[in-house]
Amino acid sequence: MTPPSPTQPSPAQSGAEQSGPTRLAVVGGGPTCTYVLERLAALTRRPDAGTELEIVVYDRSGEFGSGKVHSPRQSRTSYLNRIVGQVAFGADESVVDAGPLLPAADRPTLLEWCRDRFAATGDAAYDLVAEDWPKRYLHGEALQDRFRRYVDLLRATPGVTVDLRQAEVVDLAEDGDRLALLTADGADPYRADLVLMLTGHSSNDPALEARTAGWAAFAAEHGSTLIASAYPLEHSLEVPGTGPGNTVACLGMGLTGIDVILYLTEGRGGTFEPGEDGRLVYRRSGREPDSVVAFSRNGLFTFARPFNQKERDIAALEYRGAFLTVPAVGELRRTVGRPALLGGREQRQLDFERHLFPLIVLEMALIQYGTLYGPEFRAAAVEAARPGYDKFLADADAFPDHRAAAAALTAPLDELAAATAAAVDRVLDGADPLDGGRPAPAGLELAPLVRSFLTVVHGAETADRLLERAGDPTAFAAAVAAAVSPYRHAARAAGHAFSWERTIDPVPRGSYRTAAGYREALLDFLDRDIRWAAQGNLDNPAKAAADAAWRDLRGVVIEAVDFGGLRAGSHRTFLEVYTGHHNRLCQGASREAMEKVRALIEAGLVDVSLGPDTEVSCDAATGRFRIGGAVTGAHRLADTLVDARVHGFDAARDVRPIYPNLLRRGLVRKWANPGLDEPDFVPGGLDLTPEFHPYRADGRVERRITVLGPPSEGVMYHQIGALRPHKDHHVLRDILSWTNAFLPRPAEPGDRPERTDA
Repeated sequence: MTPPSPTQPSPAQSGAEQSGPTRLAVVGGGPTCTYVLERLAALTRRPDAGTELEIVVYDRSGEFGSGKVHSPRQSRTSYLNRIVGQVAFGADESVVDAGPLLPAADRPTLLEWCRDRFAATGDAAYDLVAEDWPKRYLHGEALQDRFRRYVDLLRATPGVTVDLRQAEVVDLAEDGDRLALLTADGADPYRADLVLMLTGHSSNDPALEARTAGWAAFAAEHGSTLIASAYPLEHSLEVPGTGPGNTVACLGMGLTGIDVILYLTEGRGGTFEPGEDGRLVYRRSGREPDSVVAFSRNGLFTFARPFNQKERDIAALEYRGAFLTVPAVGELRRTVGRPALLGGREQRQLDFERHLFPLIVLEMALIQYGTLYGPEFRAAAVEAARPGYDKFLADADAFPDHRAAAAALTAPLDELAAATAAAVDRVLDGADPLDGGRPAPAGLELAPLVRSFLTVVHGAETADRLLERAGDPTAFAAAVAAAVSPYRHAARAAGHAFSWERTIDPVPRGSYRTAAGYREALLDFLDRDIRWAAQGNLDNPAKAAADAAWRDLRGVVIEAVDFGGLRAGSHRTFLEVYTGHHNRLCQGASREAMEKVRALIEAGLVDVSLGPDTEVSCDAATGRFRIGGAVTGAHRLADTLVDARVHGFDAARDVRPIYPNLLRRGLVRKWANPGLDEPDFVPGGLDLTPEFHPYRADGRVERRITVLGPPSEGVMYHQIGALRPHKDHHVLRDILSWTNAFLPRPAEPGDRPERTDA
């Protein structure tokens, strides 16, 4: 990789050369643009700001504040993938070096905004509490409302102008020290000192990928339909081939696939009603397709997101790792990191599977067992695992592979848990009394272990009732044997051993033989998963482990991955394999959405029977797409194929012209992770500095351009997401790295000198 050499400072960075206002262009008017305008509104209202700004915001859809994906005019069937209490629109006191804050009334969270709207309108759609999952259109409505308010504040600030333009920016051309923004409508280009690219999610041109290009050609020739990108649903899915008399195949069973399924059913007028057993039952409207065939490589939907019990006190309840920590990543870089030259600096690269995966598995096992047996067990488990953990940090490459390393690290926990389970089961069986019997392992008290186990399996109320009989071992054992777990937990402690394989593959291939068998096995898993989600992310052992290790500790993984932190081949494996595990374990849909999906399967409208390892082919004899399940041997014919996968960003293959044109001009280049004794890995995103400025084709840093969001994926990881309150959220810190270039801010009293987050 070519070492960076800076460009000359732009006019915005060279005050002596600048005359008139600083000219800012923002390309993309979606959620991040709303956050940007909030910071500009606050920063420019300082009495000592003294900066003149000319701000022009471009958005192709004209949905300023929300963008098209979050439009308030979209279908009412799509859910936001975040509870209402975890969405904000601007900086708060948690954001390090944010600068001045707007008055509290001008920076409500989504929850506060909804409560205000409910009080003003009485509309039940706004009657939400912190743990509720809002519909996506509500988020869009709030975003647009906040956007308008921030624009008004900016326009009321002396020396600041804001111009909103509904147009697609297709190219940037150098014009002296400035950049000219060229638009699809051919309007006179605006010449900006600084350009902020907030283009959000896009999709890749199907003609540039062999498989999708073949599908598109087949569809055009035979009159079938290929929908290469699902969003916006109200446009892409309202086409011939998606209504009555048709079969729609949905490639992808993640969040987008679930959106597609609900749009084609509930969005077509179908309704969900409670059945006699309390489960939802679907009533058809007659406007749905005959069948929606949902399929993916693994045949699984993302797992239901648990009730968020941490929301009541995030600071206290969000998980802090015992083993998967930023210092552990640093120590692994020191002991087993392989030196590589990236961007003119040395980076000691790790292998995700060999070095990070075993720590994730160890942390998950600790959380699962600690949730099951309580805090005293957790403390003993940490001590039991510490010697092997220290040995791993000193020489992680001593193990044959990542599976052996994970097994060695978790062995002390598994042994302690097995001994504890045996002691607990003796009490549950009536063989030992709760008090005064054989001691529990590791010097632990037996009674708290039994109480914790029964509380997890049956709930606190039932556990209390059962323990009232503990003085009579025979009566206690009979009561325990008669109790049925509302969460479908195993009744015996021995049935709760942690397994990574069972976690990611909950429908093992030996559990079914036919398509019908797979459907029943998947429905059985969905029932259990929905029950586990209802139990919550603190009380359910499996949900607690996934939520904590893959969500709360995501910053540790980011620390390991960003800016070439992984070796080239390992980086590819991480994105292609483990990002999928991450999404399935902790980025799933709400329990409410998954209850609807289950009802649609039970109604026979959604067909999930193909199972894993599916393949799409083109059936010339029928003119339809053929989807076959390699494991079940079943196949289905479809009139329409919807690609409901989220496309990874690729600047060269993007369906919109802006990034291919910037590549052609040499204003940007794609990032490459250089391989040592292996091929380079080029994921598709742009080569950016830590300040989000792109490297030009010649290796210079183009400081007039700043790129946030999906185009930064590759050199960085997980750069998307709605703004969170009270979290010192990375999105705002990223925005501040842009505003600091032209709105330098003096230190405020009380500013913290450094960040403490990952």
